[in-house]
Amino acid sequence: MYSPDGSTFTVARSDGSIEVYATSTWERTWIGHGGGDRISYSPNGDRIVSGGRGYRVLLWDVATGDCLYIFIGHTKWIYAVAYSPQGDVVASSGNGTIRLWDVLTGDCRCVISGYGYIYDLVFSPKGDTIAFSGDGYRVRIWDVASEECRNVLIGHTGSMVCKVVYSPQGDRIISGGFDMVVRLWDVETGECYHRMTGNTNVVRRVLYSPKGDYIASVSDNGTVRLWNVESGAYRKTLSHHNDGVTGLEYSPKRSQIASCSYDSTIRLWDAETGVCSRTLTGHRGFVYKTSYSPREDQLASCSYDATICLWDAENGARRHILTGHIERVCDVAFSPEGNQIASASSDKTVRLWNAKTGECQRVLDGHSGEVRVVTYSPQGHQVASCSHDGTVRLWDVETGACQHTLTGHSGDIERIVYSPNGSHIASASIDTTVRLWDVKTGMCSHIFIGHLETVTRVVYSPRGDQVASASFRDKAVRLWDTDSGECRHTLLGHTKEIDAIAYSPKGHLFASWCDAGEGKLWDVETGKCLWTLDHDGSTPSGSTLLSHPFVWMSSGVDDSFITADSGGSVRVWDVVGEGEQCRVQMRWRSINGQLDLEDVCVQDVQGLSDVNKRLLKQRGAVGDPITRLREASKKVRSMASVVSELKSSSSGTEALH
Repeated sequence: MYSPDGSTFTVARSDGSIEVYATSTWERTWIGHGGGDRISYSPNGDRIVSGGRGYRVLLWDVATGDCLYIFIGHTKWIYAVAYSPQGDVVASSGNGTIRLWDVLTGDCRCVISGYGYIYDLVFSPKGDTIAFSGDGYRVRIWDVASEECRNVLIGHTGSMVCKVVYSPQGDRIISGGFDMVVRLWDVETGECYHRMTGNTNVVRRVLYSPKGDYIASVSDNGTVRLWNVESGAYRKTLSHHNDGVTGLEYSPKRSQIASCSYDSTIRLWDAETGVCSRTLTGHRGFVYKTSYSPREDQLASCSYDATICLWDAENGARRHILTGHIERVCDVAFSPEGNQIASASSDKTVRLWNAKTGECQRVLDGHSGEVRVVTYSPQGHQVASCSHDGTVRLWDVETGACQHTLTGHSGDIERIVYSPNGSHIASASIDTTVRLWDVKTGMCSHIFIGHLETVTRVVYSPRGDQVASASFRDKAVRLWDTDSGECRHTLLGHTKEIDAIAYSPKGHLFASWCDAGEGKLWDVETGKCLWTLDHDGSTPSGSTLLSHPFVWMSSGVDDSFITADSGGSVRVWDVVGEGEQCRVQMRWRSINGQLDLEDVCVQDVQGLSDVNKRLLKQRGAVGDPITRLREASKKVRSMASVVSELKSSSSGTEALH
């Protein structure tokens, strides 16, 4: 939450701590413990009131971090806190009561009770009334002076009204809740002006625009809907991924990132600016993976809905829907020439498709369990597949014949990968081992033993002299020599489950990534950890079916990579060498429909209006734009495209800040 003048920014964490940052430097000025996860600034921004699970309401000095008062009286969690516009009263709700506290003395002025669980409360702009909501699908307006209920707004039908907000003029109230409806009320008469429908999930938040001309509603599915206040008409829906990201692909030629999600969409991002250029819709279930064609003009996606879709990577048009599988499609891959597509499914089959016409050319039967992964050999004459039946099968692309069935694992096989020259295949299994197989003979050449739990990831180094493996549960990465079979390095230090591993394009760096909040870069030669990040990832999915939420930007340099997580966030990071160490900084982040430009430098950039400067600063850009231009024209054009996107979206997102 920003302070009224924008000079500080406060974060209330679920563990009860409060962190305050100075927006001029974005350095943390202080941290308070035991404050709770509900906060509100005073009107002049010099104090913060907080409450949460500790049953207490605390008042903090923003400048010093000192706790000025502890208001005691609630006997259960605090669900809402609010400052009066005059700054002399604080309101808090908990244990079925609302308490009004005198800021100067710390005394409790009034206790409002008898209305059940109270989820939200807000002062009117004049401070003479309080609107509150909770159980019983009603909104009540309380007169502060007379300590009486002035009006009851009845109309919601769900079990709870989650949010209430006054209009800037104070004559109207908007509310939203479990019935997925937004309502606009007259404060004096209690009449419902508009009943705004269209949300498909619980409405958790509603907001007025600063001018009071439109309303924004935020629902549990991550979408933001905008409404016209006068007419109640729907205006626009704002959403990026509103569920976990399941896979990433990078197109060097297009400087484009494709992300797919549990929300059934694929989104195309400009890798330089972070602008989402296209949202591809059409799947009716989770999208597990995307794959660019070798020429990068097509994109294939596979889904829980048992289909594969082929998309035009330029305009986002869907060219073909490939149907034939009768259960979810777990993986999809283009052949090296781009003329064919292979798909793997829970229906125990692999299918080969004509990439131009979308026709099914062959159905490869033989596995007795779900087929998890399918991949082409580098030469394109062979397809490999692995299954829950514990086998790897090698198929002749021309004839469809099974050339070899690789047996030896004692459990399901999670991943397979060809060596760069196509002579070997590495397989990872729940039996805790990695095996190397000779493609010509079908014989096992090495068994790598060392992991304590299921091996969920396996990758080859670019030169093919190493194989890296990771276990989701034992939190270890091992680097194996493909000639000797020896373990060169065991990379330890992760405290969370490892979701992704990848060698850099040149092979001298290695990355391991945890969706739950950790990232590490390692020196391949020494096994030394060069950089560690505790990032703000979300809860891990725990699904080994999903493709890596980590991709190096393989454009001939090793200085950038892409990550995603199950919270719907996509990020691009830059690696900066600093002697024997390295520093990694975020280039941009897109999450919940907003672009974050943390550490993007706009030093000396010309032509930015004050509004543009503020928008860039709000999203994390650093440096001071002035009249003299030092950056290359290409970077200026890139920044201009960012500004253009932010300007076009600012009207829709202004109400959310």
